Amino acid sequence: MRKIPRAAHRLLVFGWLQARCCAFAVALLGGIAASRLLPELPVARYDIVLVYGLALAVLARRLGWDSARDTAVIAACHVIGLLFELVKVRLGSWSYPEPAVTKIAGVPLYGGFLYSAVGSYVCRAWSLLGLRLTGYRPRAMAALSCAVYVNFFTHHWLPDARWLLAALLLCATAGTWVHYTVGDGRYRMPLALTFSLIGFFLWVAENAATYAGAWSYPDQLDGWQPVSPAKAGAWALLISVTFVLAAWSRKGADQDAYEPPETGNRKRRFPGAAAVRLPGAVAARPLPPSGGHLPPREAAGALPGAETEDVRDRGTEDAA
Repeated sequence: MRKIPRAAHRLLVFGWLQARCCAFAVALLGGIAASRLLPELPVARYDIVLVYGLALAVLARRLGWDSARDTAVIAACHVIGLLFELVKVRLGSWSYPEPAVTKIAGVPLYGGFLYSAVGSYVCRAWSLLGLRLTGYRPRAMAALSCAVYVNFFTHHWLPDARWLLAALLLCATAGTWVHYTVGDGRYRMPLALTFSLIGFFLWVAENAATYAGAWSYPDQLDGWQPVSPAKAGAWALLISVTFVLAAWSRKGADQDAYEPPETGNRKRRFPGAAAVRLPGAVAARPLPPSGGHLPPREAAGALPGAETEDVRDRGTEDAA
C-alpha cells in the first residue's frame, strides 16, 4: 500500500518538473494568445509579440532559467527555425497573414521563438530532470538530424524520405536510453519513445498556437480547424535536431569526456560521478557527468535490469 502514495507523489513531482521545463513555451504561447485581445494599436501584433519574446528570453536568462550554454542552444534553435520558416512559408506550407514591420519574406521575426521554446524545453529538462544518455551515437544522430532537416525542404521537389529517415532514426536510437530523476527515483526511457512523446505534445501545442493565431495552415485561413495528426510524426522527427544540439553542447569539444570500458575487475569512475547500485547487481556502471552520454559499446553493460534505477545509496540528485 505504501507504493501507491509514493507513486502518486512522484507523478506530481514529475508533472511539476515538466511544467517548469515548459515555462518559456507556456509564457510565449500565453502572450501570443493574449495579444489577440489587445485593442487596435499603431504597432502590429506580430511586432508586439517579437518584443515580448525578446523580453521573455532576457528574463529567463536573468532568472537563471537558462545558463549561457543553454542560451546559445536556444539562440541556435531560433536561427534554424527562422530559416525553416522562410523556406516553408515561401513554398506555401503555412502563412502569417497579418502585416508587420518586422516581417521578412512573409515571416515575422518572432517566428523563430516558436523553435526557441522547444530548445528551452529540452535544455530545461536536461537540467531539472538530470538527464543522462547511455548508448548514444552522436555522429549517426547528427547526420540523421541534418538529413531530417533538409528533407523537410527537398520533399517539395524530390521524393519524401521521411519514412526512410524515421526507420534510420529507430536504428540509430536502438539501445539508447534517456535516464532521468524524479524525486529520489531514477528512471529510464528509450530515446525513440522520448522523441515520439515530445512530438505528440508539440502537435497539441501547435493546435493551441494556430488557434491563438500564431500562424495559419492553408486549410485554416477560412476558419480554425485541428492540425493534421500527421504533424505529430513530423515533430517527432524534427525534435532530433534540437536534441542533437543540446547533447552536443553538453559534451563540448572534449573527445576524451568518457573513460574507456572497464577491464577485468578494475572499476573506473567518471569524474564527479557516483556509482549506482541496483538490487541484485554486483556493480553497476556509473553515470557520466551531467549532460554526458556513453558510447554504444560502453552502454551495453550500463544500468542493467529494471526501468527504475535505485539511487538511494547515492542520495537524491538535486533538481536545479
